[in-house]
Amino acid sequence: MAERLNVNPTRMELRNLKRRLATAVKGHKMLKDKSDEMVRRFVELAKENRRLRREVEEELAEALRGFALARSCCEDYVIEEALAMPSKRIRVQADAGNVMSVVVPDMKIKEEEEGEAFPYSFAQVTAQLDESIATVTKLSAKLVQLAAVEKTCNMLAIEIEKNRRRVNALEYVMIPQTEETIRYITMKLDENERSATVRLMKVKNMIEDK
Repeated sequence: MAERLNVNPTRMELRNLKRRLATAVKGHKMLKDKSDEMVRRFVELAKENRRLRREVEEELAEALRGFALARSCCEDYVIEEALAMPSKRIRVQADAGNVMSVVVPDMKIKEEEEGEAFPYSFAQVTAQLDESIATVTKLSAKLVQLAAVEKTCNMLAIEIEKNRRRVNALEYVMIPQTEETIRYITMKLDENERSATVRLMKVKNMIEDK
């Protein structure tokens, strides 16, 4: 049995508790629906995160294999000189998105047009280095997208846990306490009415006897 609230058993308090109970039940339903939708969105994003991570890891492993082959065919100083001065820049545009009232990051790659994709002489290095650089260049957009999706998943997980606590507090604490208090006040008021009726009957009998 839930503990009842420490309130005076009056009709005004009973009306207030009934209004509070109706608000709590409505709020519980809204939070429960929100929690279910957040879990659904979280599952979708988790699947997207897993897909992106798998693609990034595969492409990154391919790029690293290309770098390893290039280093096996060229001297280290040749590779270092070839990659020492990148000629292209990328810019990350960071905005804020909204997922179920949770502010999440929304990041996109803005690539600068000027500059060469391969800032070195093709005669100095092998084709594997060219392929690796091209793969990493294309991979940058996925890396940024993966970071945004993963951060969104983390933020949603935290918000789902907070929302779950609110739902449980309403479902297992506030609503049962309010219902128990309403029952207690109703019983008290009924008991008072019966006592008042008995007293009136006794007074009536006394008056009639006189």
